[in-house]
Amino acid sequence: MIFIDEFKEGDIIQGVYLCKTKTGAKTKAGKDYENLVIMDKTGHIDGKIWEPDSPGIMDFDANDFIMIKGQVVLYNKSLQFKIDTARKADPGEYIEGDYVPASRFNIDDMAAEFFEIISSVKNEYLNALLNVFFVKDAAFFEKFKVASAAKSVHHGFMGGLLEHTLSVARLCSKICENYDYINRDILITSALLHDIGKTKELSAFPQNDYTDEGNLVGHIVIGYGMIREKAEGISGFPEVLAREIEHCILSHHGQLEFGSPKKPATVEAYALAMADNMDAHFEIFRESFEIKNANNWLGFNKWLDSNIRRTEI
Repeated sequence: MIFIDEFKEGDIIQGVYLCKTKTGAKTKAGKDYENLVIMDKTGHIDGKIWEPDSPGIMDFDANDFIMIKGQVVLYNKSLQFKIDTARKADPGEYIEGDYVPASRFNIDDMAAEFFEIISSVKNEYLNALLNVFFVKDAAFFEKFKVASAAKSVHHGFMGGLLEHTLSVARLCSKICENYDYINRDILITSALLHDIGKTKELSAFPQNDYTDEGNLVGHIVIGYGMIREKAEGISGFPEVLAREIEHCILSHHGQLEFGSPKKPATVEAYALAMADNMDAHFEIFRESFEIKNANNWLGFNKWLDSNIRRTEI
């Protein structure tokens, strides 16, 4: 198998890939064609089927493993795959593990650091809250540590939720070192819990798509509900402390227009929103650097709202 990160302009490729998305479209002349995103564990590439009625193009859907043949071409300085033949692959023609993108970091190593951070939270109620989720509920943590943090924007790979959460917690710890008036236990607890709703918002790989609950409710409100339920089950949990943690969760996107039901009202909530935003945007840059391009200019990125460039090394 030739992995997508090995594709070069002019390559003739035949093999099985996961069809992540498939949508019909029309050219300016009114001719039908199909847009695809195909992927494997190393990345994804836009695919085009210019002759969808060709006898070489058989029925398949998004999230199917497909046997395809075509050529890698360069369009607007980015690689694209022109597909000549396509069919749904037979089960024996592929190994699912080749098509699940995964964190570049070892999941067990990240988990060990995650538990060290939990142990650094000294407040007995907040430590108990973290333990209820991540230590006592082993099945939940097994799901959490391999989950994706997004469908496509950032950390959209196996282990992405753990990697993002750990990175946000590290940033929050550094913030606390610099600003001694921030309540570290509240901020670190909120950082470790801020995206737990994504375990219900997104389906497992290889689909990694929004669930009904994710589309209708969203991970912020889902996570708030999960935390409220667990906090209420801990005897003596101070009500004000619970509300402060819940506020951090509800406001961690920073702005109403970004999906937060509340804007940050506490310094801990503000710090969490900034750390979350920082890690997400840095990861968008890192993933953009993986795009194969003819030069260091990578084009306009809608999430960064800028035409972005690699710096010279």
